[in-house]
Amino acid sequence: MSKNSKAKGGDAALEIIDLAQLPARDGTGSSLFGSGFEVIQNVKARLTVVAGETGITIGELLGLKTEQVLKLESLMDAPVDILLEGQLVARGQLVAVDEHFGVRILELPGGSAA
Repeated sequence: MSKNSKAKGGDAALEIIDLAQLPARDGTGSSLFGSGFEVIQNVKARLTVVAGETGITIGELLGLKTEQVLKLESLMDAPVDILLEGQLVARGQLVAVDEHFGVRILELPGGSAA
């Protein structure tokens, strides 16, 4: 790596550098992630279950009151979307698990039913 020339850009001095050329590799080394993706097993991501939606006006939104019920457009037994960081990854069914909601996986990407 060698310095080529200097240029003034605003308040900062900019240096243009030449990077050394690396030889091409044939990709015979070991995999970056291995076969089981162990390196990313503990990465946290946001999983969201979308039970439905409805359309309301801003006036209706501003007029909402405590204990008011909003009717969703989806039916009670319709599958719910399961999103990973906003991307659809599965569809499922809402279930009760003790005192909590749960979701039973019904469909995975590629159309495979569970």
